[in-house]
Amino acid sequence: MRILRIWLLTLAAIAIAVPLAAQDVNAPKPETGHITGTVTDVNDDPVPSATVVLEGPSPADPRTVVSNDNGFFEFNDLAPGIPYHVTISAPGFGNWTSPDVILKPGETLILTGSKLQIAQALTTISVAYTAEEVATEQVKVEEQQRVLGIIPNFYVVYDHNAEPLTTKLKFRLAFRTSIDPVTIIGVGVLAAVNQAAVDAPNYRENWKGYGQRYGAAAADGLSDIMIGGAILPSLLHQDPRYFYQGTGTTKSRTFHALSSPFVCRGDNGRPQPNYSTIGGDLASAALANAYYPASDRGVRQTFDTVLINTAERMFTALAQEFIMGRFTSRGKPKK
Repeated sequence: MRILRIWLLTLAAIAIAVPLAAQDVNAPKPETGHITGTVTDVNDDPVPSATVVLEGPSPADPRTVVSNDNGFFEFNDLAPGIPYHVTISAPGFGNWTSPDVILKPGETLILTGSKLQIAQALTTISVAYTAEEVATEQVKVEEQQRVLGIIPNFYVVYDHNAEPLTTKLKFRLAFRTSIDPVTIIGVGVLAAVNQAAVDAPNYRENWKGYGQRYGAAAADGLSDIMIGGAILPSLLHQDPRYFYQGTGTTKSRTFHALSSPFVCRGDNGRPQPNYSTIGGDLASAALANAYYPASDRGVRQTFDTVLINTAERMFTALAQEFIMGRFTSRGKPKK
């Protein structure tokens, strides 16, 4: 009887442990984070071959890298939610150790604004990035964002403290979106759907008509992206990207998404009327009068197009806030 009881207890323990183990295995793991930086001296000259050590709470955590010829270093695939600190040393310089750094899931942290204290006050090593360099690294990450690894999602910001874009970066992001293969294929699919549905614009129903629809869809998309995503944001000092909220009540997130076509973040970090997006939609719809058939031109058609575009933006923002963010792959910074 005692042996039987032992076996029964063992089987019961296994029956409990196996589902728990399966649950642990299948549970989604939090996204890893990244730390990057550049080692420079007091003259802002890069310090190559500096030894950079990353340490965490576990004895197995220490990692060591050597800065490249430009003084750049990076640590990838770091677990979020635990404290790390970075120690830098180089011949002729004193050591510097950062304060504790705790990463959020998927966060890319660029060490900036730190001054290294040098023994004997001979020289100072600093880990620093200008605001433009930080913004450039963030755009590199955004250019790798894709829904399900396929659909471009370049205009979404997951870092609430993202640096404002320079004019150069605004045009870079707009151009990158316009020439992406998925964007080009999407224009072809849209033209084919309109052709099959005999939808506006009212072109002929043959290959020539399809070519006209494709050209019109491409012109609409390009003009909207370039005007609303680069030209007006540069002139008006506004950020054309959607800033993912991700936290808070469903009501607050819904309001944030639905208001995004009308309210944007300025380059000064403050909310502003979204003149760039509204102006881009108006300009794109007005330009369509130059190449649409006569039956699809006019003031009414222009404003109808703007209203449709605004409704599409509101729907897309809702999808970004509650659905697409979960399925967006996020890249790692490159140097």
